[in-house]
Amino acid sequence: MVPVVSWRHVHLGPHPCPALKLQFPQSLAVYDDYAAAQKSVDFLADADFPVDQLMIVGTDLKRIERVTGRLTWSKIAAGGILSGLWLGIFVGLIFALFTNENIWQVLLSTAFMGATFGLVWALTGYAFTRGQRDFSSVTQVVATKYEVLVENKHAARARELLAGLPGALPDPFA
Repeated sequence: MVPVVSWRHVHLGPHPCPALKLQFPQSLAVYDDYAAAQKSVDFLADADFPVDQLMIVGTDLKRIERVTGRLTWSKIAAGGILSGLWLGIFVGLIFALFTNENIWQVLLSTAFMGATFGLVWALTGYAFTRGQRDFSSVTQVVATKYEVLVENKHAARARELLAGLPGALPDPFA
């Protein structure tokens, strides 16, 4: 059994930020993209509506993963070396501030140690995956619907004003 959670019952930590809450929210409109929801709120703002009584809520979230390439041992090694190299140079610069040694000697030695550490760490981590994930990807969470909510006491006026914007008031129960 999967629990159903309504946006009215979602709490943002023990003390939600008052700026992110409406006391008695009502659905004003539901849009397929953020730009349409933003256009409606902008229209209401231009009509001197108290827009601090509105919220745009992204709903029907989905996770999108875009595969960017195949991972190989050589790509993992190169990434580990470069990552470790940058870490080593950073540490070397900090050490150089507090030592009287030759700055180039400090930078080269810490860069070498960082690159070695990065290589070993990356290859060890990849070995533990045992080929279960031989690709790189980028993930993103996106909303498929955007609902404009309004404080209950301002809902009638908001609907009245929004009726003047062509195509701005789709069925909120769609």
